[in-house]
Amino acid sequence: MSRRYDSRTTIFSPEGRLYQTISHAGTVLGVLAKDGVVLAAEKKVTGKLLDLSGAKEGGYGGSGEKIFLLNSNVIGGVAGLTADANSLINYARSAAQQHLLQYNEDIPVELLAQRLCDMKQGYTQYGGLRPFGVSLLYAGYDQHYQFQLYHSDPSGNYSGWKATCIGANNGTAQSLLKQEYKDDIEVKAAISLVLKTMSKTMDSTTLGSEKLEFAVITLDTETQLPKAKIYKPDEIDELLQAEGLAKKEDDNAMKS
Repeated sequence: MSRRYDSRTTIFSPEGRLYQTISHAGTVLGVLAKDGVVLAAEKKVTGKLLDLSGAKEGGYGGSGEKIFLLNSNVIGGVAGLTADANSLINYARSAAQQHLLQYNEDIPVELLAQRLCDMKQGYTQYGGLRPFGVSLLYAGYDQHYQFQLYHSDPSGNYSGWKATCIGANNGTAQSLLKQEYKDDIEVKAAISLVLKTMSKTMDSTTLGSEKLEFAVITLDTETQLPKAKIYKPDEIDELLQAEGLAKKEDDNAMKS
């Protein structure tokens, strides 16, 4: 009887995935539109005793654990081991700043994905090292290919997508996106599609800012430069309310 893979983080499945870290992580979903890219992520770390004052008082991205600003033209969403993700995020930010210093321009989105994938692949081929147990979505803009959405897995493979999902329930999300996605979709419709898909795939029965992170990258109408926006909790609640997906008063009463 041959053992093709096991459940340790040091061993890949035949498909090159780390099942126990990625498939059980919070859902992260991305949709590419004509005029921007939308990212949404499910928070797994929630609780009444968490101090969220930093998010409420305007910290950029708040106390986010899933969506990060990688550079002025790239945002990233992560699914997997948080500590590994933090290390990769720091590496990506450093690589982006080195490129800016050397060439006096923002790093192209695909090049940043390649840099991280080269690093991740290196950790799969040497004894005594284990792979980074993280999948990432990269949403960004550059003058070469405009808006782009990429996905990379722990093996170091990456690919470009019009719409994709990583983490828990990604199969269900992919099926919904295949049915609803259109090539000429705009950001406003993409936001609606992302929120509706998240409402059907998240483990939670209700959507709220304490369980959801949200970000959009668009072009500034005046400067024509990429503008990344990571939504604050009250802005997420406003979006959910506009889409009719906010918590009902009955739910809040039962919770209290």
